[in-house]
Formats: sequence, structure tokens, C-alpha cells
Amino acid sequence: MILGLLFEQPMVFVAWLVAILFALTVHEFAHALAATMQGDPTAKLMGRLTFNPLAHIDMIGFLSLLLVGFGWGKPVPVNPIYFKNKKWGDTIVAFAGPLANFISIIVFGIILRIVISTAILSPGNLLVSFLFFIIMINMVLGVFNLIPLPPLDGSHILFNILPSQFNELKYKLVKNGPWLLLTLIMADRFLGIGLLSGLFNFFQSFIYRIIFF
Repeated sequence: MILGLLFEQPMVFVAWLVAILFALTVHEFAHALAATMQGDPTAKLMGRLTFNPLAHIDMIGFLSLLLVGFGWGKPVPVNPIYFKNKKWGDTIVAFAGPLANFISIIVFGIILRIVISTAILSPGNLLVSFLFFIIMINMVLGVFNLIPLPPLDGSHILFNILPSQFNELKYKLVKNGPWLLLTLIMADRFLGIGLLSGLFNFFQSFIYRIIFF
């Protein structure tokens, strides 16, 4: 349990907390920025075009994250009717969040590479741990949100790509997707199915090899 770090390793807990707040904030800010650039003023008017993490935290999702290791941020409100690009505007906005996480991975991966190349720091050093946390959390958030199940970003991308003959499938996914996603998470978390963890471990190993080649 992540909250246990608060009592066992408080500084590590703080580093983890800052990392998750950063990842959530850049993800949601990117959605808001993309929607604003597409001509939709909704997110800006709702105070979501900001790097203030308090604007992007859903308290229930955040507490769930601390208690069980799974949570969520506050969805960015958008109104597609304002989008300049009627066909791909929704896809652009949906992909902006994961893209911001992947860009963060590159930036902090370069910083971590420089740090371990120019400084004598142990693997348990707090700075190294923080940089590793922020890279891994951005990876998990970016990859997880590309899963094509509602209400995740990946479902918006999938629905915009699929032609109209798949409308029935879209309807079923909108109706049952959240339950399928919850079942997948619970099965992976408590039954050890390993689908999500295997996916995350694959990308974690890939990133690790690049940074520490």
C-alpha cells in the first residue's frame, strides 16, 4: 500500500507524491490545452488550463490511489461542437494527455541519464528515486489511458477511427466499457492475472534499457 510509505519512508512518499501530482497535472493540462487550441473554451473557463494540481485532482480518485494503488484525476470538460477540426479534434484532445506523459518520460529520462552519468549517486539516492518515479508513473498513466475502453482516452481514439458500421460495438463499449475496465483492474490487482502488470513491466524494461544502456 502506497500510504504505508508515509510511515516507513516519509521522504520517499513525498517524492512519489510529487511525481504522481506532476504526471496527473501535465496529463490533464495537455487535454485542456489541446481543447483550447481546437477552439473549445470550456476547459479554460472551468479553470483547467493551469499547472495547479489542485485543479486536476479528483479527491475520491486520489484517495483511492493512496489506499489501493489505483486512482484517477478529474476529467477535463470539453465541448466538441467548438472544435475547429470536426473529424479529428476529439482524437487530438484525447491523445494530448498520453502524449504529454510520453514527452515527460523523454525529458526526465534525459535528466536521469545525465545525473547517473555525471554524479556518484547510489540507486537509493532520493533524487534518483524521484526521477525514476516520475518516469515510471508517466509511463503507467500514458500507457493505461491508451487502453481502448471507456472512459479512457484510448476509447475516443478507437471510436474516431472505426467506421460507422461499428456503431453497435461502440454503443456496447460505451455501456459496458467502464465495467470491463474495472474488472480488468480488479483481476490484475487482486487475482494476479497479470495483463496490466505485464504490459507495464514490458514498457518499464524498455525504458530501463534505454536509460541504462
